Amino acid sequence: MEYIRVTKDNLEKEHICCAITNNKDVQVSSKKAWLADRFDEGLVFLKSVERGKCFVEYIPAENAWVPIEAEGYMYIDCLWVSGALKGHGYSSDLLNACIEDSKEKGKKGLCILSADKKKPFLSDPKFLAYKGFIVADEADNGIRLMYLPFDENADTPKFKECAKHPHIDEMGYVLYYTSQCPFNGKYVPVLEKTAEENGIPFRAIHIESREEAQSAPTPITNYALFHDGEYITNEQMNDKKFLKLVNG
Repeated sequence: MEYIRVTKDNLEKEHICCAITNNKDVQVSSKKAWLADRFDEGLVFLKSVERGKCFVEYIPAENAWVPIEAEGYMYIDCLWVSGALKGHGYSSDLLNACIEDSKEKGKKGLCILSADKKKPFLSDPKFLAYKGFIVADEADNGIRLMYLPFDENADTPKFKECAKHPHIDEMGYVLYYTSQCPFNGKYVPVLEKTAEENGIPFRAIHIESREEAQSAPTPITNYALFHDGEYITNEQMNDKKFLKLVNG
């Protein structure tokens, strides 16, 4: 498999794997705009030359849009291989490339979000454990920060206190999200419309800066849904899934 690094120079012509369509699609345009602003902060987007979901996206932890304390580490936003590309060792290829690059940049290690069991839009904890990752910290909602230190004496990363106990004071359904995930460009407006048409108390909070993300009341910032103050899920929802959740 050949891989290509997406940069400012080729961003417009390259597909972004998680949303494969034309640049005019709101999912693609929102994600590419977010990426364009992150490249100068050290973000790396490495993907398969084949069209499909096969990529790794990572950034120095100090610039990550998550509430963690992991100075000197590299944070993996997303490592995703699926569909026909799954089962060929491409995940290992991408992870190894990230490790090599991070070591060359003098990083202490890698960190990434996961959970005790495989959850949608989170890395598989079994795969991570197999690759040597260990649990660094865990929030009350079961979201874990896992890490792979390059030096056994490296400091252990951790969640900021605001993310350790995911809870908000607002009632109704409240969604925190960023433009890091392209699906939000399409589906957040769908949820807003569905909630309005069905009289469901709902508010979407668009996190638009690193500072906001790093002080968010949730370890997951690209999509975190709360209900009556309690965290529910990070799983992307369309109108049908949302109504099913609301109606129990």
